[in-house]
Amino acid sequence: MDLAPITALVKNDFDQVDALIDQCLYSEIALIPELAKHLIESGGKRLRPLIALLSAKAINYTGKGHVQLAASLELIHTATLLHDDVIDGSELRRGKKTANSLWGNSVSVLVGDFLYSRAFQVISQIQNSRVLTSLADATNTLSQAEILQLLSCHNTKIDEEHCLKIIEGKTGTLFSIAAEQPATLAGRPDTEILALAQYGLHLGIAFQLIDDTLDYSGTSLELGKSLGDDLAEGKPTLPLIYALQHANPEQAQLIKTALTQYNQTHLTAVVEILQATQAIAYTQQLAQHHIQQALIHLEIIPDSDYRQALAQLAKFSVERSY
Repeated sequence: MDLAPITALVKNDFDQVDALIDQCLYSEIALIPELAKHLIESGGKRLRPLIALLSAKAINYTGKGHVQLAASLELIHTATLLHDDVIDGSELRRGKKTANSLWGNSVSVLVGDFLYSRAFQVISQIQNSRVLTSLADATNTLSQAEILQLLSCHNTKIDEEHCLKIIEGKTGTLFSIAAEQPATLAGRPDTEILALAQYGLHLGIAFQLIDDTLDYSGTSLELGKSLGDDLAEGKPTLPLIYALQHANPEQAQLIKTALTQYNQTHLTAVVEILQATQAIAYTQQLAQHHIQQALIHLEIIPDSDYRQALAQLAKFSVERSY
């Protein structure tokens, strides 16, 4: 599915978001915009701002706060990517060298902090305490989920509930804020605000679940990173957790060894076990379940091209190959 027709619906707003982000990246310290633009301009899907802009149009919001919200969400997301790449020791993102591999870990972390601060400078200009509080809470939740994921690395006893808690906090939270807060800005009823929050949450969970399958079933060219990165980093994502629960003892031991003492020879064998145990199919089915939940919550919003685009975006998240 091509995102271009969906993005075209909010092109003017997206142009304003891009202009605002460019302003936010300005600093007299030349390295800051150079490093930040390296990542922001590397071709990400920019789903969080897209959801915010579509949500605003779907509930007929007529102000400008949604542009500031969308820009803030992208800045926060970019900051988390900078920090993630440092934590994971990643060398590639979206097919390009990571900032930490080019400029070093210390600079990447500090520029990530700069982007966080810029995001809150922008969102504070809306002068809506409910939106500001929601974004602050979401950022706190995201940070805790990142720490929980770090503590879970190489742990072969993680269960599905624990895994989904990480996904909900790390990915679902910002998706939820993106969908929900335009309705807050518009003063819509709490029923619509909650429905959009749940739409975004389920969409974010599904998106991450598909990401976790693509690490074992995609291609490096499409993903812009190396296959098996999660395994190499010792991350017990849902496909591995499900496989561990349904594998025979020999297969389970191989996965445990790969998670704790990875080398490149493990990847092919692990992928074969994931296929044999239907772990990829199970994770994809769970993602489909969350998309159905997202679409159900979306039904409360009056029908329009923008609501239909939100529905198409949900479908894209599980049908994509990158």
